[in-house]
Amino acid sequence: MKRRVLSVLLSAAMVSSLLVGCGSDSSTSASNGDTAAATEEAETDAAETGDAAADTASGEAEEITWMFWDDLNATEDLISIGYKDVVDRFNADYEGVYHVTPVTTNLEEYYTKLNALVASGQTPDVFIVSPGPNLDVYVEPGITADLTDYLKQDGWIDTFNGGEGAFSQQTYDGKIYAIPLNIAAACVFYNTEMFAAAGIDTMPTDWDGMLDACQKLQDAGYTPLTISAGTAWCLSMLAGYLCDAEGVDLDAINAGDAHWTDANVVSAANKMLEISKYFQPTAAGDTNDVATANFYNGEAAMLIQGSWAIAQINGSNPEFEDKCGVFAFPGTDGRVIAKSDSLAMSATTEHPEAALAFMKYFTDDTAQKYTAEIGGKIPVTTVAYDESVAPAQLAYVMDVFGNAKSTFGFYNESLASTEAGAAFDDAMVSIYLGTPVEEGLQTIEDFYVNNVWK
Repeated sequence: MKRRVLSVLLSAAMVSSLLVGCGSDSSTSASNGDTAAATEEAETDAAETGDAAADTASGEAEEITWMFWDDLNATEDLISIGYKDVVDRFNADYEGVYHVTPVTTNLEEYYTKLNALVASGQTPDVFIVSPGPNLDVYVEPGITADLTDYLKQDGWIDTFNGGEGAFSQQTYDGKIYAIPLNIAAACVFYNTEMFAAAGIDTMPTDWDGMLDACQKLQDAGYTPLTISAGTAWCLSMLAGYLCDAEGVDLDAINAGDAHWTDANVVSAANKMLEISKYFQPTAAGDTNDVATANFYNGEAAMLIQGSWAIAQINGSNPEFEDKCGVFAFPGTDGRVIAKSDSLAMSATTEHPEAALAFMKYFTDDTAQKYTAEIGGKIPVTTVAYDESVAPAQLAYVMDVFGNAKSTFGFYNESLASTEAGAAFDDAMVSIYLGTPVEEGLQTIEDFYVNNVWK
């Protein structure tokens, strides 16, 4: 039986890696002191946000807040720049009626600060979340609002690709609790010039081919692969692909019919170690941003990352687009990790109509065209966009996504609980850093024995 420790959301020991995956660069749990400090800082930020809003918004306007994991005024990430445009358009169009003030932080601290605001009774009116099985840590305590009826008003839900089917990862007990903003697929980005110089003219489609490509790149004098072990979800995304390729059945594990110490999990962990000899030397300490920069700055030949990285790559080094190729992670029998940024609304907001009006701006034609044509992500609505002006990488990702037999989520977001996901993250990092495979996997097994299979 799956057991949720919901009270942890409001406790001083909140896991800061909650709902990671393009949303958090931290893999460790926050200490009481760190969380207390985050709470105080979050409350200060909220107070300062309110003061700023009072100075900028009309006295007649309904004021709402939106929390996001990037600095909208300093970012080079093209998706984040598009989100800033949404904010600016909304405030201009609703001047004197509604006004939104962003509450921004950074990737590493986003969920720690969000949860601190929740704990202090200052939940933002709208906030960004990662979808999937563990979104229910916000749903079950009643933190997020049920959006089902709102979506069905005026046919809003019909503008999404697949209608109600677009909300499979945001739906619990038949009710929708978040709005998807885009779709991203986890792929292998590669430097076409380095591959050509190393004599690689066919992309690997199986594990032996991947290792062979890495060896050829290394022999040619290149660092084959850049990855972040300092940001645990990046390493565990690779581990998740390997587990899936080895036939690990998460439903069976969650039910206690399979185990983390089984031979297929051991094989996946050993494959992670096998390819790790091709990582950049600084992988253990590099954050996601640093690992990604290694790729677009030409310091490594491959990057295993979600297609959300297109906006970061092209925003930081536009000239790199011409030599950035994409292929599906090999050996998964056509299965692809997919996810989306999503928006949730506070169940206690005093301004639901303003919050909903703001959320709709993220899915209007202007925003969704930008998502594809500039940001390089797959739009969630039926909007038409100009493929000729979209980033070149988007066409490659669309091809990978279109040829996928099926999709699955981040492993750390697909386990029995948020805490189980953190245990998986930490075990993969620990194994990479030198803990024997069986010992590292036993830590996840022990967590399930003590918290899931009871």
